[in-house]
Amino acid sequence: MARKYATKLPPPWLKRIWIKDELVTDRRGYPFQIPLFRSEGFELSFDNPITIVAGDNGSGKSTLLEAIAQLAGFGKLGGGRGHQVFGSDPWEEDSGRTLASFMGASWLPKMTSGWFFRAESFFGLSNFLEQAAYESNALGPDFLSHSHGEGFMRFFRERGDGKGLFIFDEPESALSPQRQFEFVKHLIEQRDAGDVQAIIATHSPILMAIPGARLLQIDRSGLFETSLRETPHFRLYREFYADPEGTMAAMIQD
Repeated sequence: MARKYATKLPPPWLKRIWIKDELVTDRRGYPFQIPLFRSEGFELSFDNPITIVAGDNGSGKSTLLEAIAQLAGFGKLGGGRGHQVFGSDPWEEDSGRTLASFMGASWLPKMTSGWFFRAESFFGLSNFLEQAAYESNALGPDFLSHSHGEGFMRFFRERGDGKGLFIFDEPESALSPQRQFEFVKHLIEQRDAGDVQAIIATHSPILMAIPGARLLQIDRSGLFETSLRETPHFRLYREFYADPEGTMAAMIQD
């Protein structure tokens, strides 16, 4: 279960993050060659319990979330405070940790409970938790005996039951469309109870449509606030649903 955190202040608790430009001596190296972080003056304020970040692959959204997870003290491959999940590719790019070392964060108060959910490392995190339970002679969480989506939803319900900062990197990759709506419903219940600040990177228009959430888009011009219908994701899906055959032919032609 998520550790209970006593505060009467409502979310968001993480108020602002920024890059300390005075620490950056070379913007040619990763991750500063990503357009989002290339120029000086990057900062992001949070004024909503749920912030959704949309952007194409390589836009920097996952790197941004990994850096926020590092600032919160969460495991870089997923988990809560102090968790370090091993077993990944040893050559995996550690861009989030690198970016976090150049960043500052403003909290009120500093939220020390929560989770970093990464669909691509969910298996490793589940193994980590089950092994820890086994070594302490405790009952294991049993997330892996279910389908990937069912296990993810069970994980979120069990580990997201208290106040905390919850960071989700493309959770839709573990969820069917129906499961995405279940995820949204549970997240809204947590938000309305004042228990959650959520930051979500996604390609899913379903998640981008969370009522009352703040939606941000990353493109080569930077990071800006937008609406669902203005995102490239929504426009492309709308074209596809209106003319599946024509859209498919246009998208796959040489």
